[in-house]
Amino acid sequence: MRALVTGASGFTGGYMVDHLLEKGYQVRALVRPTSQTDGLSGKAVDVFTGDILSRADLLRAMRNIDVVFHIAALYRAANQPDQAYWDVNVTGTANVMSAALESGVKRVIHCSTCGVHGHIAKPPATEDAPLDPGDIYQQTKVEGEKVANFYFREKGLPVTIVRPVGIYGPGDTRMLKMYRMIYHRKFIMFGGGNVLYHLTYVTDTVEGFRLAAEQPVAIGQTYIIAGDTYFTFNEFARMIADALDVAPPRLKLPVWPVYAAGYVCEKICIPLRIQPPIFRRRVDIFVKDRAFDISKARAELGFAPKVDLRHGIRRTAQWYLENGYLDK
Repeated sequence: MRALVTGASGFTGGYMVDHLLEKGYQVRALVRPTSQTDGLSGKAVDVFTGDILSRADLLRAMRNIDVVFHIAALYRAANQPDQAYWDVNVTGTANVMSAALESGVKRVIHCSTCGVHGHIAKPPATEDAPLDPGDIYQQTKVEGEKVANFYFREKGLPVTIVRPVGIYGPGDTRMLKMYRMIYHRKFIMFGGGNVLYHLTYVTDTVEGFRLAAEQPVAIGQTYIIAGDTYFTFNEFARMIADALDVAPPRLKLPVWPVYAAGYVCEKICIPLRIQPPIFRRRVDIFVKDRAFDISKARAELGFAPKVDLRHGIRRTAQWYLENGYLDK
């Protein structure tokens, strides 16, 4: 199988490339001219420089490709205007689908997010739970799904949508701030800490993507990919503290003053293209339940998470420690 991975220089995309190579795929990595590609050097990968905003680049990248793993996205960069999210997550997805159709690609795996469901009123949520996006990233991922479904239903393109929950593991720095604050005993729990939280270790995530590409039953379907269990945010913080061999955080403060401060920071900073010191989506983690049911992926894809949360947190903490991230 010959695979194209968009977003191949990113955290999840890099693991996707490695996983496909291990499984015997021939891999082409689509990277932007400005991408950091050190993680791809020395590997049996065809590195193709291009942009998903260029349909011509995509057509060249998809020559002789069997399956496309569309992972590239603009992910919650708070100093970006809303239009940037629409350009990458919606227009870019339409370009990928159109080029795949014209190129005769046999399967497209479109990476969405469980964030499209927003707050889960009746956990755990299945793929049929209501869509309730809470920010521009989630809104544009919903629209990206609509594009993917259009190309399946109206154009006959063999598409599968995968909704991973929060992806973590060595190499990821999105959760670094929380680890660092717990390590230095500065973490504050806003609210009671009893909201539900769900994660997926990155190697389990990319295996879920590959399984979705290999099962005929997956064409036209949507799958949630997540870890075995969900947990409270209090439990998550305690497991991080245990992995770092420090006392668990104890300080708790009301959440809504912080949410209000985030609103003010966004209004001031985003028009100036400055990363806000506080923003509302970071506060959502303390107030919105995120818990999901992976029964469909288990039954139809044979998906079975291999890395439990405690071991995944410990591996991630060890990577942060070994690379000096917690002392920066």
